[in-house]
Amino acid sequence: MFSLNSVRVAPGARSALAVACGVALSAFHVGAQAEDAVAPVVVTATRQAVGVTELLSDVTVIDQAQIQRNGAGSIADLLARQPGMQIASNGGPGTVSSFYIRGANSEQTKVLVDGLPINSIDASGSPLRFISLSDVERIEILRGPAATLYGADALGGVIQIFTKRGQKGVKAEGFVGLGTNDTVKSSVRLSGGNELWRFSLQSSHDASDGFSVMRGASLRDADRDGYRNTGTAASLSFLPADGHEVGLSYRRNKGKVELDSWMGNGDYDDRSYFETDQWQVFAKNRILNGWRSTVQYGETSDDQTSYSWDSWLTPPGEVVDVLTTRNKHLSWQNDVTLPLGTALFAVERNEQKAGPADNFVQKPAISNNALLGGWSAHAGGHSWQLNARLDDHSQFGEQSTYGLAYGYQLSEAWRVRMSTGTSFKAPTPYQLYTSYYGVGNIDLQPEEARNREVAVVWERHGHTASATYYLNKVHNLIGGDPVTWQYINVNRARLEGVTLAYSGQVDAWHFNASYDWLNAVNEKTGDRLGRRARHKALLAVQRNWDAGHLGLEWVSVGKRFDTNSETQEMGGYGLLNLTGRYVVTPTLAVEARLDNLLDKRYETAKGFGTPRMGAFVGLRYTPR
Repeated sequence: MFSLNSVRVAPGARSALAVACGVALSAFHVGAQAEDAVAPVVVTATRQAVGVTELLSDVTVIDQAQIQRNGAGSIADLLARQPGMQIASNGGPGTVSSFYIRGANSEQTKVLVDGLPINSIDASGSPLRFISLSDVERIEILRGPAATLYGADALGGVIQIFTKRGQKGVKAEGFVGLGTNDTVKSSVRLSGGNELWRFSLQSSHDASDGFSVMRGASLRDADRDGYRNTGTAASLSFLPADGHEVGLSYRRNKGKVELDSWMGNGDYDDRSYFETDQWQVFAKNRILNGWRSTVQYGETSDDQTSYSWDSWLTPPGEVVDVLTTRNKHLSWQNDVTLPLGTALFAVERNEQKAGPADNFVQKPAISNNALLGGWSAHAGGHSWQLNARLDDHSQFGEQSTYGLAYGYQLSEAWRVRMSTGTSFKAPTPYQLYTSYYGVGNIDLQPEEARNREVAVVWERHGHTASATYYLNKVHNLIGGDPVTWQYINVNRARLEGVTLAYSGQVDAWHFNASYDWLNAVNEKTGDRLGRRARHKALLAVQRNWDAGHLGLEWVSVGKRFDTNSETQEMGGYGLLNLTGRYVVTPTLAVEARLDNLLDKRYETAKGFGTPRMGAFVGLRYTPR
């Protein structure tokens, strides 16, 4: 493995590590009055079901109870309140949202829905912002590179959405809510099953009149920019025998996002229509005792049509911009129980095609075949995870990556873990081949990175505290030429940071706190990477009663720059939010949320609007 002595640690990191120790130690003196919690099972970290206390990576699990308790309006809102995550949005709901895990670019994060990759070539890297939170059972966030498990696009981390599935019996659920900016959210779901069959049907609709996407806009751009999103989802599974399941699922979201002109002072209603589809079939089979096979095939599509007014045209006129992405994914995974630990063997094929063809200098399609293997085991107080992967990319040939992780249980309460690994991120078809304003560059090279991290974890009687230090060095980082706007490889980036996290419960009180120190810089220029704050802190306190709960959240984000050259500074901000839930009957509950109680004005992307103080109240029906 490696030692910290071999890692050059920035002075700020040393200070943050010192703070980490202090915060962690202070957390350990909290009274152990809570009962031991049942450790959740995590899939994303290893591609196999593992208890969270056995993990050798930095993972957050957001379960269904947390989703309802937090009352977030969207997946993006929920992710923004997680450790190691920063988000920049170009306006209100449905607009482009960039997710930065440990400072990595948004397109360097792999996004999965039930194991199916949905990464797109659009500006945000995926259509994640269009998925309704009402269909989500839980979310797993893997912080740190995972290229050996998931290939390209996982240089920064992985976000995996697990959707709701049918269970035994028949159950109907419903939700309706109203909020500020004429926001309306509704969903209905029917699910059920028996020993042989399981099914789920879901429909949702989200709408809001929103607020002006651009700050300080004039003319028609000063109006409110609305959002409409109608979604449907269905799944069906057949379980012919114990250890065997065959199933299929389908999901679609369609709607409109209203926008403002680039300068924020236009007299034309810019807008974008979107339609995303995802479907997959799978077969899970227990071939032998100790050998489980999973075959999965799925396709995703992301279609976006944008309308804007270009005053540079002669004569000025409407511009219609069409962007499509088609993904195909085939995988066969085998999990084999060994005398010591578990082995993983898998083969994958991914295809991605962009369109329309007229917008590209050559056929905008790439494919990738992969072979991967792994071994995870525990012996005494020792744990380890070894992974290796070989990718054969249609544009860049063979690329190999590896991951090594080791953990040791120091005592009943204390454990340490450390890991190192490599990753690569291939350019998208858009970055390689687009003819749009000449920004495509067929000579681009893949981004390559090596990550190292070490963590100490304390866990006892329902209290958990951790301190994680990481260093991810990225070569051939893809960025834009400031003069020509063309995509180019811009040397190296250094993504270094510390994440502190604590959660615990004392009687009816539940606490969550985290702090992130991030040093994301271009090593050639020394400039900080844009839209990434050096400091971020989160604090949530919740009081539970038999009839519900009341919670208070504080989110603090430091100053950032909007560009990669430390220009257009955006000030730091702090947001205070209030959440509540009241159980009217065993099947009926009222959920409420007050956001930005101090009515702060702030920006996550320069010149783009953010919501002021707002309220939302919903009624949820969930049969027992």
